[in-house]
Amino acid sequence: MVGLAGGALDIGRMEMVHVRLQDAADAASVGAVAKYSAAMTAAASMNGDGAIPAGATAARQIFNANLTSISDVTVSNITTTVTKSGLAVSATVSAQASTPSYFLKLMGIPTMNTSATSTSNNSLPTFINFYLLLDNTPSMGVGATPTDVATMVANTPDQCAFGCHDTSNPSGYYQLAKTLGVTMRIDVLRSATATLMDTATATASVPNQFKMGVYTFGADSSTPGFYQVAAPSSNLASVKALTANVDLMTVPYQNYNNDQDTDYIGVMTGANNTIPNPGTGISAASPQEVLFLVSDGVNDSSIGGNRVIQPIDTALCTTIKNRGIKIAVLYTTYQPLPTNGFYNAYVAPFVGTINPTMAACATPGYFFEVSPTGGISQAMTALFQKVVANAHIAQ
Repeated sequence: MVGLAGGALDIGRMEMVHVRLQDAADAASVGAVAKYSAAMTAAASMNGDGAIPAGATAARQIFNANLTSISDVTVSNITTTVTKSGLAVSATVSAQASTPSYFLKLMGIPTMNTSATSTSNNSLPTFINFYLLLDNTPSMGVGATPTDVATMVANTPDQCAFGCHDTSNPSGYYQLAKTLGVTMRIDVLRSATATLMDTATATASVPNQFKMGVYTFGADSSTPGFYQVAAPSSNLASVKALTANVDLMTVPYQNYNNDQDTDYIGVMTGANNTIPNPGTGISAASPQEVLFLVSDGVNDSSIGGNRVIQPIDTALCTTIKNRGIKIAVLYTTYQPLPTNGFYNAYVAPFVGTINPTMAACATPGYFFEVSPTGGISQAMTALFQKVVANAHIAQ
């Protein structure tokens, strides 16, 4: 009777040892493949499958840190393995423990043994390069809200709602907008782009998951095209700083080049020539590629020697999408400007077709329209998160 009671105490103590051993193994396997772990970081840069030594080392360290010291217990045969196979990163931790018995040794059982094994898995995130193409043409000089539009109309002799950046006139409408405290769409777009860098940083599951580059339709109307403001980089803080250089396209004088400043053919062709063929998204070395277009969708350029004012030609988008590059489109609604003669004559007749045309340009599911009261920053963030959430690895 005494022996049986003592044996129960030995067995109870062994159960406690097993629980602590299992807890330590569980903590090690989970921690080894956690977000921002050494294993996940290393796996993100691997071009193939295989063992991840840094992950195995980290797993052992976590195991040791979580194994509470118990007197008269010997832990042995600790093994930690972390491997990458396709998209999966797996960590397995196992160990054995033995402890001398106090009562059972009277029954010929001098020691008791136990073991624990734990396996945890995680999946690699999708790596994506974003090319933010921001419309900075004169039409983005319109007031950002109906109140801003009304302020410009009320303070200009021709009731103009645009803060045109005419460099030949230091006291022109661009400067007037600044003086009046009017927020132009380009101002909101610049701020929203900077905020998006913070969103991407917070969203990333592993280092270098996202790269971003920033482009406009040209610094000035004499050299329109796919203009680089910030080269694609995973240093999103640096890209954010460079977005301060995003501003309204300048014109050397009023009616320069017959105001043909929005050349989608040149811009989209430039984007197609710049963006490389997309990868699978399985690693930083093989990222998916996404063109993130923010624009009001109205082309105004010379085509075949004629001035053409119309919605974007979706064939330009199709050429890019056919390469496997995704296009996310944020359509900044072209607002009615009934006091503007140009709008009434050239844009009003087709304004109702801009939305469906911009939607057709986008990869299915990657279209978003935002009105002045909707908030460009919130819309950019929502579209970015949608792209990331819907991204799939192509194996």
